[in-house]
Amino acid sequence: MNQKRKKGIDLGKDPVGGLIVRLAVPAVLAQLINLLYNLVDRMYVGNIAGVGTQALAGLGVVFPVTLIVSAFANLVGMGGAPLASIFLGEQKPEDANKVFNAGVGMLCVFSVLLTAAVLVFCDPLVRLFGAPKDAFLYARSYLFVYGCGSLFVMFSLGLNPFITAQGFSVTSMLTVAIGAVLNIALDPIFIFVLNMGVEGAALATILSQGVSAAWVASFFFRKKSLFRFSLRKMLPSLRTVLKIAALGLSPFIMSVTESAIQIVFNVNLTKWSGDNSDHTAALTIMLSAVQIISLPLNGLGTGIQPLISYNYGTGNSARIRAAVKRVALVALCCSGTVWAVSLLAPQVYGYLFNASAPVMELLKKYTPFFMAGTVCFFAQMTLQNVFVALNQAKISIFLACLRKVILLIPLCFALPYAFGVAGIYYSEGIADAVAGIVTASTFFGMLPRILKKRERLLGLSQ
Repeated sequence: MNQKRKKGIDLGKDPVGGLIVRLAVPAVLAQLINLLYNLVDRMYVGNIAGVGTQALAGLGVVFPVTLIVSAFANLVGMGGAPLASIFLGEQKPEDANKVFNAGVGMLCVFSVLLTAAVLVFCDPLVRLFGAPKDAFLYARSYLFVYGCGSLFVMFSLGLNPFITAQGFSVTSMLTVAIGAVLNIALDPIFIFVLNMGVEGAALATILSQGVSAAWVASFFFRKKSLFRFSLRKMLPSLRTVLKIAALGLSPFIMSVTESAIQIVFNVNLTKWSGDNSDHTAALTIMLSAVQIISLPLNGLGTGIQPLISYNYGTGNSARIRAAVKRVALVALCCSGTVWAVSLLAPQVYGYLFNASAPVMELLKKYTPFFMAGTVCFFAQMTLQNVFVALNQAKISIFLACLRKVILLIPLCFALPYAFGVAGIYYSEGIADAVAGIVTASTFFGMLPRILKKRERLLGLSQ
């Protein structure tokens, strides 16, 4: 099967700059649109008359659960798609198709297990995640409805990277755009017109994701798709599952640890702020601001994965170096711009979410510290994904653990004893800066050796 001719894009010969635009721009736009899922819910919920702050705090409490669902989708999608791209670069389309169907089977299993877990343990999860007393009912209501549609979320997020892996970045972007636009339209209807409150926000989200999931699934029935559903191949070998999991473990850990740290944040804020919903609401807004930087940069990294993985499969080091240089520079400029806004005008985020006066004061006071290290996200988010594209599972897993597990969680527990509640906000900035510096140093130090080793393996080096 001629992958290049079939989709009108040659990952091995087309100009690198043009490919980055064609692959990365739709992926970045997709992440920006995906950001709307979370931001729009929070914006509308924050405007519910009389209870906006408590409802916003409730969404912040259950957001870690949505990240865990996304993490399992990323384990399959972000692990399977680069592996499939490498097989395509090695001219092994049948092996690539086996990886795709193995991913579908894994998504089915994870969907059933996660849905059951959320519905059965809904109340205990909300308590465990540190919900303030006046936000408990809002958190529980949102989570139960969301849990009913987690299957849609899994298939939408988990299968979409396999579209990008074939070079159809625009189609992949439309997957997210369709759901986000529908969510924006349904949110005010369910929340305000039908007076469903936070339950309406959750229902709008899962219905939108359901439409996205249907769109994704339909793609693999089209003639232009290299991958086809096969029930027989959905029962994969253990070896294939382990290969997918090895590459997907890094993005999985990044999502799960993101969830873990938000739980840690919520629990510590409840402890050190005296069960104050204002702090939980302020943190929810700050974490949204972090996503404004991290999600587009993550999209940039995942967008160029097909280009990196394909040329890694062929052993074309020159094209990989050219792509990395361009993408690293773009990522640094983007992270630096948003970082500057966060430090100089943090109140902008408060206006987005209609923050109350007490919450706005917390944002002005602590956001510059909380966001201080996000300039380093160009490495932690973008270059981290390049490591995955280069089939470097071990180092990717370490770097994924570094920011949250090794640095941020311990700091979040330790610093409040020295600085009080402020220490919780300081911990994010310190961890982001250190992790970013380590990731950048490791990446640029290891890249030449990785490429040389690949060349020798393929017999290309002199």
